[in-house]
Amino acid sequence: MLFSRFKNMARPKLKPEKPKRRPISDKVFKIGALLAGVYVLIMVALLVFQLVAESYPIWEEDGLSFIAKTDWNAVEGRESFGALPYIIGTLVTAGLAMAIGVPLSLGIAMFISDAPAKIGGPLGFLVELLAAVPSVIYGLWGLFVFRIYFKDWVEKPLHDAFGDSIWLFSDTPFGLDILTASVILAIMIIPTVSAVSREVMKAVPQQQKEAAYMLGATKWEMFKLAVFPYSKTGLIGASILGLGRAVGETMAVTMLIGNATGLNAIPGSLFDSSQTMSSIIANEFNEASLGTLHLPAIIGVALVLLLIAIAINVVAHILVTRMLKVKEGAINN
Repeated sequence: MLFSRFKNMARPKLKPEKPKRRPISDKVFKIGALLAGVYVLIMVALLVFQLVAESYPIWEEDGLSFIAKTDWNAVEGRESFGALPYIIGTLVTAGLAMAIGVPLSLGIAMFISDAPAKIGGPLGFLVELLAAVPSVIYGLWGLFVFRIYFKDWVEKPLHDAFGDSIWLFSDTPFGLDILTASVILAIMIIPTVSAVSREVMKAVPQQQKEAAYMLGATKWEMFKLAVFPYSKTGLIGASILGLGRAVGETMAVTMLIGNATGLNAIPGSLFDSSQTMSSIIANEFNEASLGTLHLPAIIGVALVLLLIAIAINVVAHILVTRMLKVKEGAINN
């Protein structure tokens, strides 16, 4: 008893530790990140609000039929506007640009990521340098140089060979058409897609590549079995970045697509003139008069373009999320 009493007296009483205060820098960082997120949301909301407010007269006049109408007449007293031809022109040019540009970008990324550093480094720098070229330079080069050779060496042979049997090549080519604009768009998205794809492929563990080679795989089989499954999500993200640029590109497309309006802007073949939503805005915004439906119609097209861009990004995010879930489930199993 006496020993235990002295033992208890000798034992120091432990005071509960006070919770440590977070450094001020953490609080500042948290508030700054919160403000940055709120700022983005406010900017998007203000942008949508402004576009809706400025285009309200055309929605009040036509309602949702504005999206489905095909005519475009800015003459006062006979005004009639529809966004459908330009929606189709945007989707067709962006789709063709993706079909041409993404495979080329993946091929470039595959070569650079697997090439020796002495070759891959300078070549990767040159590809990234193409992204710094302004779009108006691409447009001028396409207008005065590229379209002439492309018309004589590609479009005319395609028309002569398949014009009578395939409707895509039926019309007479003259260089300012949807195919020429799509090829220029494809050239413009290659630097973005290839640069991101290259970094994604470089992130694949070297052991995974070597394991494929040890199993007797060729270089193509190594990419197919080891690189693509591992980097699939990143490659889709790179493609979506290219699609975003293709949908919103203005100057180069305006110079090369032919600038048809109304029903004539709906392409019947790859050699037809057309217009995108960006190009109709660039062409007619300065000509629109206040007090008429012309300006609200143009701003209405801009609103539709914004909604389509948001929809593309939302769908891409959903696809990437689903692919990540499937990948995690496969790993867990």
